[in-house]
Amino acid sequence: MGKRSRKKQSSASAPAASRLRTRNAAFPGWEMVLLRAAVIIALGFWIYAPALHGDWLWDDDWLIGRNSLIHDPDGLRKIWFAPTQYLIDYFPLKVSVEWLEWQLWRNDTFNYHLLNVILHVIGALLIWRLLAKLGVRLAWLGGLIFVVHPIAVESVAWISELKNTLSLPLFLLAMCSFVDYDERGRWSDYLQSIVFFLLAMFAKTTMVTFPIIILLYAWWKRGRIGWKDLKTSAPFFVVSLALGLATIWFLHAHAIDRRGIPMMGGVLSRIALGGLSIAFYFGKCVLPVGLLPVYPRWIIDPPSLFQFLPWLVLPGALAWLWTKRETWGRHALLGFGFFLITLGPFIGFTPGSYMTFTWVMDHFLYIPVIGLIGLAAAAAGQIGKQLPPSYKPAGIGLIVIAVGCMAWGSHSYAAKFASEKEFWGYAAEHNPQAWIAHGNLALALFKENRLDEAIRHYQASLVYNPDFAESHYGLANCYRQTNQLADAEREYKRAIEIEPTDADIHNNLGGIYAQQGRFDEAIGELLTTLKLNPNNGEVHANLGGIYAQQKRINEAIAQFQESIRLNPNYAPAHASLALTYSQMGRTADAIAEYEAALRIDPNDAGSQNQLAQLRGHSAAITPSAAGLSFPPVK
Repeated sequence: MGKRSRKKQSSASAPAASRLRTRNAAFPGWEMVLLRAAVIIALGFWIYAPALHGDWLWDDDWLIGRNSLIHDPDGLRKIWFAPTQYLIDYFPLKVSVEWLEWQLWRNDTFNYHLLNVILHVIGALLIWRLLAKLGVRLAWLGGLIFVVHPIAVESVAWISELKNTLSLPLFLLAMCSFVDYDERGRWSDYLQSIVFFLLAMFAKTTMVTFPIIILLYAWWKRGRIGWKDLKTSAPFFVVSLALGLATIWFLHAHAIDRRGIPMMGGVLSRIALGGLSIAFYFGKCVLPVGLLPVYPRWIIDPPSLFQFLPWLVLPGALAWLWTKRETWGRHALLGFGFFLITLGPFIGFTPGSYMTFTWVMDHFLYIPVIGLIGLAAAAAGQIGKQLPPSYKPAGIGLIVIAVGCMAWGSHSYAAKFASEKEFWGYAAEHNPQAWIAHGNLALALFKENRLDEAIRHYQASLVYNPDFAESHYGLANCYRQTNQLADAEREYKRAIEIEPTDADIHNNLGGIYAQQGRFDEAIGELLTTLKLNPNNGEVHANLGGIYAQQKRINEAIAQFQESIRLNPNYAPAHASLALTYSQMGRTADAIAEYEAALRIDPNDAGSQNQLAQLRGHSAAITPSAAGLSFPPVK
């Protein structure tokens, strides 16, 4: 693969890939390079400006905002040295970056979005660099198309997709270093490529296809894959195999709940799904309109004959390109091959958790689209070289229009990611059967206390998926807020039937029982909650409040103390323990706990009033005397 093999090639026998290398003659001056880079950077930030101040979306809050591992000061060590205990996906580099982000800016989502945009822009610049190394005349156009392409919006504007925006620059650096090694034969380039590839795998293990890509590159360059190419790729295959198997184990052990994944049918259904997915993804790359967070699912069990059509077209197209492999077909096979190889893990042959609501998602195209973009840039360069001078302004105009339309489409779509209500409202409007969109939109409306609208969307969600526990739970919360306790109890119980190990549902059902004075049933649910999540300080406080109302004082005190031990900054537990002490005549202890509660929440009027009466040595205090009661079960 080094210099010796290139000396054996004559200019007459060298493949088209070698004869078309023109980068030295066409390489622009540094002023033009800076100008073009500035255009890519400016467009990238303009496109994603509407999303920079966006909320947590979808699983962002769960993965970052409420993830105890991310918040743990010792989290970085646990991520790398105890991953099986704490990670659900084996993406340690990506989780480490999220851990660092949390230490720096906590819940300030602006900075999380900003990092995604910066990485996206870096990725576009590196695509330009890689295409230039491959001899593409309009390599800059490839980077420009990537930064404006609407298919990238889901990866860039959704914080959780840091795994895409982080892994791509590393993947491209690995590829650039490998091309340098192949050109110059320097082992330092080879080692750099391995290191960058390993980091890319730690960011997202679907980079597993990289070794196949470098073999495709070897074929494109020399027209064959030699023994030396196989030996050179071997370390990359070892890394891919090791980390790929680790990821599969993680997914099966932690992430995939197969109960929620619809039946895909037999082998024929999976084959049909794979072909339909390839056709769908190709269409969205070429014509990126009608993009959605959640696409409707096709019925593939049983599959129709028409659904196998992509598998007839695809081999035929590849066979035709193979017949042209001595000329332009070689480049087309490189671009299409890159697209198909990197897309392979996402075409539905293996089940994934996303299949509970859709078969396809835009963020799976973040890297595969580069193959088609590179092909488009190469074709534009070759066509532009052959166009008569009088036609070139028209060609440039068409490119400007296409890029402008994509940039505007991406800018408009990025605005949909600015808030949960906007995001899920858009998804539900354009895919009314998307039960997950209705459920999440309902939650956003519930947070704004728009309960009637929330109830309607929860009900719509359950029409399309009666077994969606989160919508039953959310609907129960709405009913509880509107004091429809019987309806709330029914929905909580249905949610528990579907998700019996969800601690929050048991806790809230206990709250319904407590509101109705059904204390024994409430205690039963709260004890179940603590079996599922024994470290929830608020639930201990809830249980203590019920024990106190039943005059089970010692048990109440024990629960309040445990709540404070688990969460020393939970003011209601301190106030409730103080109230219990005051009723027992333990004035000094009560004063100490009220003071602790007020240090945490200085505006707690009930604790202020109680403390003032205790310091005045008033008569025995009852909850109603100061307007303070034990915390309601939440």
